[in-house]
Order: sequence, then C-alpha cells, then structure tokens
Amino acid sequence: MRLDKFLKVSRLIKRRTVANEACDAGRVMVNGRTARASLSVKAGDIIEIGFGTKTVKVRVLSLQDTTKKEEAKDLFEYLS
Repeated sequence: MRLDKFLKVSRLIKRRTVANEACDAGRVMVNGRTARASLSVKAGDIIEIGFGTKTVKVRVLSLQDTTKKEEAKDLFEYLS
C-alpha cells in the first residue's frame, strides 16, 4: 500500500493530499529514511511524522484499504 494512502486510512493524517504534501516537504520518514508518497508500506515498518515541533513515531501493524474510525487505531501502535 502507498504511504500516503496508509496515512489517510489509519487517520494519522486527515486527507491524502495533506499526506502527499507532508511527504514532499520531507516531514515523513520510514525506517529512518525520508520517504516519498509512493513508497510501498508493509507491516513492521516504522513511520515518523513531523508535525511542527512534535514528532509522532508509529509501527505499522496491518494494512487495509478502508477502515471505520474505531478500527483505524488497530492499524498501528505508537512508539516512544
């Protein structure tokens, strides 16, 4: 699954276009490397997203094409 789509489906970022812009700006890293929106994400990958001064770090647990709001949090786990 594409990185921008995963960020939207998991609700880490609200819109796919915003996820695309974050990737283009270099604010998203996957496994320690700056990632493009088209990067293929798989279970076990570690994603870091920079939101201003705050950084969110998560591990991908599973991939789904669509989710309900309640199930979106089951796609990833927060890391310290």
